[in-house]
Amino acid sequence: MANLQISGLYRYPVKSLAGIAVDEICLDDFGPAHDRRWMVVDKEGVFVTQRTEPRLALIRPNQTSAGLVSLQIPDTESVALTASGELQSVSVWGDRVTGLRAANGASDLLSRWLGREVYLVYMPESSVRPVDPDYVAGDRRVGFADGFPFLIVNEASLAQVNEWSGQAWEILRFRPGLVIRGAEPFAEDQWQWLRVGDAVLECVKPCSRCIVTTIDPATGEPHPEREPLRTLGRHRRTSSGVIFGQNAVHWRGARISVGEQVEILDGCPL
Repeated sequence: MANLQISGLYRYPVKSLAGIAVDEICLDDFGPAHDRRWMVVDKEGVFVTQRTEPRLALIRPNQTSAGLVSLQIPDTESVALTASGELQSVSVWGDRVTGLRAANGASDLLSRWLGREVYLVYMPESSVRPVDPDYVAGDRRVGFADGFPFLIVNEASLAQVNEWSGQAWEILRFRPGLVIRGAEPFAEDQWQWLRVGDAVLECVKPCSRCIVTTIDPATGEPHPEREPLRTLGRHRRTSSGVIFGQNAVHWRGARISVGEQVEILDGCPL
């Protein structure tokens, strides 16, 4: 049996902003603790991402172990994110939830930088956004991630995409939460149940990829030929779109660390 291990972990404090490489993630009811509990929305409360604002990739979040977040907007002073008491109904992929607007002028700074009116909002514990019941038979919820708390990427699959395209694409283009080393390319297509330390995860759906994969995380510029999405489309197109990686939820466990062994389970361990 292959020796699989966690080779990378990433947290995204604010949806569609830059991610943070971490050595360990703690798990809570939302999935990875402090992951995508903040989001950028327009004046109608609809989520804003790199799909329409690719420069969001240039904003670097910092986050303490307690989950406190600050943002470094290019050519702007660092600003701490704190939630106000002002409620706002927001929409992410058609799901309506109640968020709290940011205080301290953070939204004004971001609006000036983008040149449009936007707001930063926080999802409090009281907001419940269930994962899609078509894929998860149980009581799981998610923050402002696209649909599921975890995105698992296989290093060997990225290596295969790079071989197909003749380019060395960065793994951050695919915005993974967990990166696994030691598997064959696209072995993750067959995974369902994983054990990592005390955590049990269920792979519930291949991840359909979009234009965000074409945005250089270092420059915020889209690739002129829509790579690596175009290469993926030639090799990994299904009836549900172009797929790469696995969406997952967790059912037990307190934390996951870089270097931990990953066990592929034959059936449901619950």
